[in-house]
Amino acid sequence: METEIQSEKRKEPFSSNLKRPEGKASTAFFRFLSHFLGATFRALQHRNYRLYFFGLLISWIGTWMHRTAIGWLIYELTGSKMLLGLVAAATSGPIVLLSPWAGSLADRWSKRNLLMVTQVWLALLAFLLAGLVAGGWIRPWHLLLIGTLEGLAMALDIPTRQAFLVEVVGREDLANAVALNASMVNAARILGPSLAGILMASVGAAACFAVNGLSFIAVLVALVWMRLAARTQPVRKQGAWARLREGFVYTVRHPVLREAMVLFALVGIFGWSYAVLLPVYAQDVLHIAEKRYGLLLSTNGLGALFGALTVARFVARFSPQRLRAMGITIFAVGLAALALLHQYGPVLFVLWAIGWGQMLFLSSTSTLIQTHVDEAFRGRVMGIWTAVFAGVMPTGALLAGALCNWFGIQTVLWIGFGICLGVAGLAWTRRIITPPLLSDSDEKGSHLSTVE
Repeated sequence: METEIQSEKRKEPFSSNLKRPEGKASTAFFRFLSHFLGATFRALQHRNYRLYFFGLLISWIGTWMHRTAIGWLIYELTGSKMLLGLVAAATSGPIVLLSPWAGSLADRWSKRNLLMVTQVWLALLAFLLAGLVAGGWIRPWHLLLIGTLEGLAMALDIPTRQAFLVEVVGREDLANAVALNASMVNAARILGPSLAGILMASVGAAACFAVNGLSFIAVLVALVWMRLAARTQPVRKQGAWARLREGFVYTVRHPVLREAMVLFALVGIFGWSYAVLLPVYAQDVLHIAEKRYGLLLSTNGLGALFGALTVARFVARFSPQRLRAMGITIFAVGLAALALLHQYGPVLFVLWAIGWGQMLFLSSTSTLIQTHVDEAFRGRVMGIWTAVFAGVMPTGALLAGALCNWFGIQTVLWIGFGICLGVAGLAWTRRIITPPLLSDSDEKGSHLSTVE
């Protein structure tokens, strides 16, 4: 087993292939930015990562406009709280089932080419949805079908994108890049819902879907312009199912990866479902319209952005385990406050705090996984992590939708508070005994014994 794994190593480590360009004005500017703001934006010194970062930022703004509009459209079209969960499940189902296999593809094929395919796929679906809504032909089954097709594309896109990051930035700045990616997603959460609220009120939801389709062009341009080091494809001596099984065994036996995913699953199922029910909370509890609802989501995104930047700035000073424990504690307290409050102003602050804690927890968990995984297993582990991430959302959404129908949204929030508070206790305890991060020198073969 050890011989087979070692044969799959890249002949050249990513960190040595990705030398920072010298003598360019753009690089000098981002080095100045890194020096002025400390370690927060260190990864932006890499040209490839700058292209990747800003291309994805534009695309994520479109994605958050899409997500804001789709939630509002579903509830306005049907008035069904359960359908909110069903559409989320239709999108996440293919991701849960296919992401580990897609991660295995990312270990074998060009990640850049795979990402180009997924961007075109998602853009076409966004344009299709825009046309259906604009023409007045949209029906609930359309939303379920398009959600499923989006899930198929995302099953390939998400693990490939996560595994691709180390090729773009190198291992030295990988932890910082993971946190900056989270900050980029949440910067889009600030702009996207606000823009969506304005467009929905003035033009209609179809405009949001059309803008999302156009936004994928930015990622395609960034991928084309990147200058990536040549990679030697490893020799494959195993079948697809054998490699997939090997990835699962490696993940289960790896103490850091196993613990990170189990704790995240508990929080995702019982805590993160609050986001699916925000349209219900906005209309039934706060009694607000589209524009104020968009501001509600943007405030939550602002808190998440602050959380991601907190990790980017302090991940080198504080352990990811400590940041993870802090994040879930803040998040749990925020859920309790959300269950108690009914006024728009205080709820804005609470959602900011929830976003901060949520992203502290997620970003530090993702950093733990990315920096501990062995390079030969990166694509498969990212596929498994994607399946866990996607799997908890529909599970929590369906559970929360049913409980909300039976007992009300406040009960759902109190249940989430209790579970997340228990996870916080475990996180504060486990942070002391979790093994340290992989260094470049011990990356090769350091966890081979876990799969022997």
